[in-house]
Amino acid sequence: MATHLDQIRQAAERVAASHGLDVVDVELAGPAKERVLRVYLEKNAEGRERLKAEIAAGAEGLPERLAEGKLRVEQLSGVTHEDCEAFSRDFGVLLDVEDLVPGGEYTLEASSPGLDRKLTKPADFERFAGSLVKVQTFEPIRNNRHWQGRLRAASGETITLDLAAVRQNSKSRKTGVSAVEIALSNIEKAQLIPEI
Repeated sequence: MATHLDQIRQAAERVAASHGLDVVDVELAGPAKERVLRVYLEKNAEGRERLKAEIAAGAEGLPERLAEGKLRVEQLSGVTHEDCEAFSRDFGVLLDVEDLVPGGEYTLEASSPGLDRKLTKPADFERFAGSLVKVQTFEPIRNNRHWQGRLRAASGETITLDLAAVRQNSKSRKTGVSAVEIALSNIEKAQLIPEI
């Protein structure tokens, strides 16, 4: 299954690049007759830079919180319905022609990763430095596996969370620390906490 998912991801990345998009994540889930192939997309770096330029120029029709500076461009995927539709059309044809989904029956969904997007790669942690995140670790740190805070730094092999930025649960408060350093290899799950 992992081999098929890698091939599907590579094909999705080729199609997404032709539309000025990046693939954030690919999931194939569900029982054989009801499988769903989900592809999460965002504008590529050039598309995000164009959006930043539009904000600086005071373009009309931008989300209010973005124009006010309460929301950063990095927190948005910038993907439109039209982007998802065009990607789905082209990618669906490629999937069928190359017979990449074993068994053949699936539903294709293309969407934005959302404001609470997953963070999986070292580059994600670097890009979203300064954002609120929640992290679950494989191994406990100070007897706790669940952490929330502001991503203060991401460097190579570790991230640092500022715990004072978020109200902590009782277990986190009992640790008595205001920051925690977590090795990337110890992160089971991580995602952004929307700031709206």
